[in-house]
Amino acid sequence: MAGKPAYQGRRRKSRGHGRKNEIRNSGDKEILYGYHSVLEALKAGRRKFESIMIYENRSDKRVQAVADLAGEKQVTVQPLSGETLDRLAGFGRHQGIAARVSSFPVQSVPALFKQIEPRRDSFFILILESIEDPQNTGALIRTALCAGVDYIVMPKDRCALPSAGVSRSSAGAMEHAPIFLATNLSVLIRDLKKYGVWVSGLDAGADKGLFEADLTGNLVLVVGGEHTGLRPGIRKACDFILSIPMNTHITSLNASVAGGIAMFEARRQRLAFLKS
Repeated sequence: MAGKPAYQGRRRKSRGHGRKNEIRNSGDKEILYGYHSVLEALKAGRRKFESIMIYENRSDKRVQAVADLAGEKQVTVQPLSGETLDRLAGFGRHQGIAARVSSFPVQSVPALFKQIEPRRDSFFILILESIEDPQNTGALIRTALCAGVDYIVMPKDRCALPSAGVSRSSAGAMEHAPIFLATNLSVLIRDLKKYGVWVSGLDAGADKGLFEADLTGNLVLVVGGEHTGLRPGIRKACDFILSIPMNTHITSLNASVAGGIAMFEARRQRLAFLKS
């Protein structure tokens, strides 16, 4: 990335992105299920809890931990039969714990720019482009939080949006994640570049290797869909397309694995830069 700007990136004047509509939350209720999802949602305090349901024949440290925290937050806990919990959780793996909660508070693109504009340090954005498998989405969200990603962006369409299943797959990490929904990723990428951002797409067919790239500074990492990879318009919008060097005839990795490797390579470089 020759000629790359300083670590803090270029600045520009606000163009009115700090409009209202910062938080998108339909207010709809959903059933959150699984020990980690319910516990982390309680800790995060971002959802409204109507009640928590626990399998009537279960009594252990995990149940007690949820019940204790629910008591502190004045949330009702009620025992239910296993059959009832199965139905409420849509026969997902609820581990004997579920909750009626408000929908996850995703944020809007104007809210993203409002948070970026006052920053003087560098930032790291992950874009999940057409990731349709909730398991992959959950895994990528959890890894993003562990790897120091500041903001996670998803398209409103063709993507596994934040849901009870994604929360379960992330082991509850989604409940703490700053997630933003975008209508048009190409337009978003164009606008982000005004902040001195370098946009790197991850794709198995790239000419440049991940470990050869400079991933410091204001960075956007785009992880493409499981089956189609990066769509042509998004690929064209990226400054660089990167691939992970493979030591086998197998040419690709699972999306969440590939994304995880790339995020932690970025973290390694960014930590080294700060120490230099």
